[in-house]
Amino acid sequence: MMHVTIYWGKKVTLLFHWWKTRTWMSYLITLLACFLFSAFHQYMEVRRIRFKYSTSSNSSTIAAPLLSKFGHCRRFFHPAQLATSLLFGAHSAMGYLLMLAIMSCNGGVILAIVLGLSFGYFVFRSHGDQ
Repeated sequence: MMHVTIYWGKKVTLLFHWWKTRTWMSYLITLLACFLFSAFHQYMEVRRIRFKYSTSSNSSTIAAPLLSKFGHCRRFFHPAQLATSLLFGAHSAMGYLLMLAIMSCNGGVILAIVLGLSFGYFVFRSHGDQ
Protein backbone atom coordinates (compact mmCIF):
# COMPACT_ATOMS: atom_id res chain seq x y z
CA MET A 1 0.00 0.00 0.00
CA MET A 2 1.33 3.41 -0.90
CA HIS A 3 1.02 6.05 1.78
CA VAL A 4 0.02 9.58 0.85
CA THR A 5 0.65 11.03 4.29
CA ILE A 6 3.77 10.94 6.41
CA TYR A 7 3.80 7.85 8.59
CA TRP A 8 6.19 6.55 11.21
CA GLY A 9 7.11 2.90 11.40
CA LYS A 10 9.65 0.26 10.53
CA LYS A 11 7.77 -1.18 7.56
CA VAL A 12 8.70 0.66 4.39
CA THR A 13 9.18 -0.21 0.73
CA LEU A 14 11.91 1.96 -0.71
CA LEU A 15 12.50 2.56 -4.45
CA PHE A 16 12.22 -1.11 -5.51
CA HIS A 17 9.66 -3.79 -4.72
CA TRP A 18 12.38 -5.98 -3.23
CA TRP A 19 13.70 -3.29 -0.84
CA LYS A 20 11.29 -3.83 2.05
CA THR A 21 12.03 -3.45 5.71
CA ARG A 22 10.20 -5.63 8.22
CA THR A 23 12.53 -5.58 11.24
CA TRP A 24 14.09 -2.75 13.19
CA MET A 25 17.55 -3.83 12.07
CA SER A 26 16.67 -3.71 8.36
CA TYR A 27 14.94 -0.37 8.91
CA LEU A 28 17.99 1.13 10.65
CA ILE A 29 20.29 -0.16 7.90
CA THR A 30 17.98 1.45 5.33
CA LEU A 31 18.05 4.74 7.21
CA LEU A 32 21.84 4.61 7.37
CA ALA A 33 21.98 3.91 3.62
CA CYS A 34 19.71 6.92 2.96
CA PHE A 35 21.87 9.12 5.18
CA LEU A 36 25.13 8.05 3.51
CA PHE A 37 23.68 8.29 -0.02
CA SER A 38 22.47 11.83 0.75
CA ALA A 39 25.86 12.89 2.08
CA PHE A 40 27.50 11.33 -0.99
CA HIS A 41 25.11 13.36 -3.17
CA GLN A 42 26.60 16.55 -1.70
CA TYR A 43 30.12 15.22 -2.23
CA MET A 44 29.34 14.51 -5.88
CA GLU A 45 28.04 18.06 -6.30
CA VAL A 46 31.35 19.46 -5.06
CA ARG A 47 33.35 17.13 -7.34
CA ARG A 48 31.19 18.03 -10.35
CA ILE A 49 31.49 21.78 -9.79
CA ARG A 50 35.24 21.64 -9.18
CA PHE A 51 35.76 19.49 -12.26
CA LYS A 52 33.65 21.86 -14.35
CA TYR A 53 35.63 24.91 -13.20
CA SER A 54 38.99 23.20 -13.58
CA THR A 55 38.22 22.25 -17.19
CA SER A 56 36.71 25.61 -18.15
CA SER A 57 39.59 27.76 -16.84
CA ASN A 58 40.78 28.40 -20.38
CA SER A 59 37.48 30.05 -21.34
CA SER A 60 37.82 33.82 -21.57
CA THR A 61 34.17 34.84 -21.82
CA ILE A 62 31.45 34.18 -19.29
CA ALA A 63 28.89 36.81 -20.26
CA ALA A 64 27.25 34.84 -23.11
CA PRO A 65 28.33 31.20 -22.88
CA LEU A 66 25.83 29.89 -25.43
CA LEU A 67 26.82 32.45 -28.04
CA SER A 68 30.52 31.81 -27.57
CA LYS A 69 30.07 28.06 -27.92
CA PHE A 70 28.11 28.20 -31.15
CA GLY A 71 29.59 31.37 -32.62
CA HIS A 72 32.52 29.59 -34.24
CA CYS A 73 33.32 26.08 -35.34
CA ARG A 74 34.93 23.74 -32.87
CA ARG A 75 34.82 20.12 -31.93
CA PHE A 76 31.40 19.35 -30.39
CA PHE A 77 32.41 16.52 -28.06
CA HIS A 78 35.35 17.80 -26.11
CA PRO A 79 36.37 15.11 -23.58
CA ALA A 80 36.06 17.50 -20.63
CA GLN A 81 32.56 18.54 -21.71
CA LEU A 82 31.56 14.92 -22.09
CA ALA A 83 32.91 14.08 -18.62
CA THR A 84 31.15 17.08 -17.11
CA SER A 85 27.90 16.05 -18.76
CA LEU A 86 28.23 12.48 -17.47
CA LEU A 87 28.90 13.75 -13.94
CA PHE A 88 25.86 16.02 -14.20
CA GLY A 89 23.72 13.09 -15.35
CA ALA A 90 24.91 10.87 -12.49
CA HIS A 91 24.36 13.65 -9.97
CA SER A 92 20.87 14.34 -11.33
CA ALA A 93 19.97 10.64 -11.19
CA MET A 94 21.10 10.52 -7.56
CA GLY A 95 18.94 13.54 -6.77
CA TYR A 96 15.89 11.97 -8.39
CA LEU A 97 16.43 8.72 -6.47
CA LEU A 98 16.56 10.72 -3.24
CA MET A 99 13.35 12.49 -4.21
CA LEU A 100 11.65 9.15 -4.91
CA ALA A 101 12.84 7.81 -1.57
CA ILE A 102 11.30 10.81 0.19
CA MET A 103 8.07 10.08 -1.66
CA SER A 104 7.82 6.84 0.33
CA CYS A 105 6.35 9.21 2.98
CA ASN A 106 8.14 7.43 5.80
CA GLY A 107 9.16 9.96 8.45
CA GLY A 108 12.42 8.18 9.27
CA VAL A 109 13.47 8.06 5.62
CA ILE A 110 12.66 11.75 5.18
CA LEU A 111 14.68 12.67 8.28
CA ALA A 112 17.62 10.47 7.26
CA ILE A 113 17.78 12.09 3.82
CA VAL A 114 17.43 15.66 5.10
CA LEU A 115 20.01 15.07 7.82
CA GLY A 116 22.34 13.37 5.31
CA LEU A 117 22.07 16.30 2.91
CA SER A 118 22.71 18.75 5.76
CA PHE A 119 25.67 16.74 7.04
CA GLY A 120 27.09 16.43 3.51
CA TYR A 121 26.71 20.15 2.94
CA PHE A 122 28.43 20.91 6.25
CA VAL A 123 31.34 18.55 5.58
CA PHE A 124 31.89 19.08 1.85
CA ARG A 125 30.43 22.43 0.81
CA SER A 126 30.16 24.93 3.68
CA HIS A 127 33.91 25.62 3.95
CA GLY A 128 33.95 27.65 0.73
CA ASP A 129 31.26 30.06 1.96
CA GLN A 130 33.40 31.65 4.67
